[in-house]
Amino acid sequence: MPISSLFEQLRRVLIGTPLPTSAHHEERFSNAEALAILSSDALSSVAYATQEIVLVLGLAGSAALGLTLPITGLIIALMLIVATSYRQTIKAYPQGGGSYRVSVDNLGRIPGLVAGASLSIDYVLTVAVSVAAGIAALTSYLPALDGQRVPLCLLALLLVMVANLRGVSSSARLLSLPTFLFIGVVLLLLGTGAIRALGGTLPQLSQAEQARQLAEGLRHHGGHWMAIGPVLLMRAFSSGCAALTGIEAISDSVMAFRPVEWRNARRVLVVMVALLATMFGGISALAQHSGLVAIENGPTLLYQLGRQIFGEGLLLAVLQVATLLILLLAANTAFADFPRLAAFLAQDGFLPRQLSSLGDRLVYSNGIFALSGCAALLLVIFNASVTRLIPLYAVGVFISFTLSQAGMVAHWWKLRQRGWRSKALLNGFGATITAIVGAVLLYSKFSYGAWLVVVAIPLLVSLFLRIRHHYDDVARRLRLAGDKLLKLPAPPTSGGMPTVVLVGQLHRGSFEAIRFARSVASDLVAVHVDLVGNRSPAFVAQWQRQLPDVRLEILDSPYRSLVDPVVAFVQRFEQEHRKDRNRFCMIVLPVFVTQHRWQNLLHNQSTILLRQALREQGTRVVTTVGFYL
Repeated sequence: MPISSLFEQLRRVLIGTPLPTSAHHEERFSNAEALAILSSDALSSVAYATQEIVLVLGLAGSAALGLTLPITGLIIALMLIVATSYRQTIKAYPQGGGSYRVSVDNLGRIPGLVAGASLSIDYVLTVAVSVAAGIAALTSYLPALDGQRVPLCLLALLLVMVANLRGVSSSARLLSLPTFLFIGVVLLLLGTGAIRALGGTLPQLSQAEQARQLAEGLRHHGGHWMAIGPVLLMRAFSSGCAALTGIEAISDSVMAFRPVEWRNARRVLVVMVALLATMFGGISALAQHSGLVAIENGPTLLYQLGRQIFGEGLLLAVLQVATLLILLLAANTAFADFPRLAAFLAQDGFLPRQLSSLGDRLVYSNGIFALSGCAALLLVIFNASVTRLIPLYAVGVFISFTLSQAGMVAHWWKLRQRGWRSKALLNGFGATITAIVGAVLLYSKFSYGAWLVVVAIPLLVSLFLRIRHHYDDVARRLRLAGDKLLKLPAPPTSGGMPTVVLVGQLHRGSFEAIRFARSVASDLVAVHVDLVGNRSPAFVAQWQRQLPDVRLEILDSPYRSLVDPVVAFVQRFEQEHRKDRNRFCMIVLPVFVTQHRWQNLLHNQSTILLRQALREQGTRVVTTVGFYL
């Protein structure tokens, strides 16, 4: 059996059979599924947000740990401000797109691309941090596995990637349970902890043990005791702001909800923020009451809290398993949102067009592969350390928060509908607060790795603009006058070959292929594959205006495959012309020849796959006609 066939069988086992385009409207989230899939990033952050606050405050000794709850309260207040602003964004932009679309529409191209780059970086970091934190929960319970942290992270990443490649419905059914299990066990932890704290039976770390652990943590950190000052408090606050990442996920994916999309999205956002504030605040309160300490690469704070409240029993194991699963599922939020963001950017010409194509299971599979590769690289580079990854985290998302809210102010100003002033004031307040917090995050985290994000955002924006320039240049060189009748050479009087020419769009490149085919064809037919299921009315109308003398066949492709419909049509065409065995049928494929090799990545290069498939089925004459860009 050919290797390609074995690969295809394995692919079908792991991912499933292709879904028709007509099923796309069925691939939507119910509210419960949306809460599980789109809120998991935000909700899972309670597993490490308090820990990161405590870890920084611990550098100033035990006295600073009493500031854990006030800092948590500030972050929760910020959370409510951001969520209220995003409720307005969801209703104003029910088609989704989040910060990128809002910024492009209201602030211009460059601010929109900055928002898109910031969110892209944050989604990659979401995957890396979530997977690393999930495996940290596992190694806290099973310390013997600590040396295999990176391989375990890569394995977990692979499993999440495969689950997402299976599609919305499959991943929702598969991945909803961990979220609800985590919510249930954390609320049980908080309830039990509150009862025991009020009853005076909740164990507290002794001052001597607390001091010993703080000193050990300081040795791991390789530093000296710090005074409680503005810089320390800003660092603790900025580390805890990781709890806000994921709030924007719902506004990016409004179209993933069932009708009425924007109304359901707003309901889920309210439930998510209520749960997030309750769990985050409760964990911080109990951690401060118990005097717990966090150490880099040591047992997680949530694990220590669970051991204090549940003891070394079954409930502690359930807590750790639920934490592991939801942190892996938190990565799934980025897998739901990053491919959509990449598709928006690709549709606008700022990323390769392939990222806007739906895969076999009605998901943007190329975006899923890109996200997985980038996250895997980060996990290897940073040795799967949550503490080393956190300084890069949240800076990008606060930039996108600020641009989104500023864009909404411009949106209300332009529309000036009833009540626009109060809406603009709310979004303006949100933009101001998130801008201030973003500046604090950048200042406090800059020397700890945030400078990488500052460098990466302009580099990404430059890449976006370079790609768009290439596509604009290609479009300019390919453009034909839309209403001009195109002249073709006369067909051969004798000795011609039955010929099929594949045409995606009618432009200079495909016209050159048609001219060549006409010069050698005794029977010429042009074939266009309808990948979106609307029979391509605009293309057909253009064809009838400009090339009425060439027969055009529109091939349906319910599974969005370019290869399968063409191969099936060529088989039928060859069978019709087999009466004369001395005559060959010829298939003509237009192909772009780019100036630089990297530019090949910006085009589908479907000619290679088509040529291989046609030769495998026995077609003997396959010709490419190059158009030099």
